[in-house]
Amino acid sequence: MVAVRYFSKSGNTRQIAEAIAEGAGVKSVSITEEPAFTQHADILFLGGAPYANIMAPELKAYAEKLSPELVGKVVLFTTSNWSRRTVLALKKQLREKGITVEEEFFYAHMLRIRSRLDAAKEFGRKYSTAK
Repeated sequence: MVAVRYFSKSGNTRQIAEAIAEGAGVKSVSITEEPAFTQHADILFLGGAPYANIMAPELKAYAEKLSPELVGKVVLFTTSNWSRRTVLALKKQLREKGITVEEEFFYAHMLRIRSRLDAAKEFGRKYSTAK
């Protein structure tokens, strides 16, 4: 099973999450709608953006609750002006918990979201068929 979860304040990350989900053939779900991941996923796409150059507390709390028993591998994505800090922080946090995190991640500059939607779909397709 493939799942897409995200946190978005401005809507940019939501757009990328929806495109990744479309490519993977699943529905994206905001972590504000689902405070904890409780099902099993072979691939979990997880994304968010840095706010004031730090990871959103909501995303950090969600990642803290992720169980290695429920997730085969996490594939990260982010949107921002310039910082990939959220991806780096999530990689560290998840790996310390024993969760496998794909080295490659998807990045979309916050001013180029629309131009990156097709690439996001392809990214979702690539990982959802590579199980």
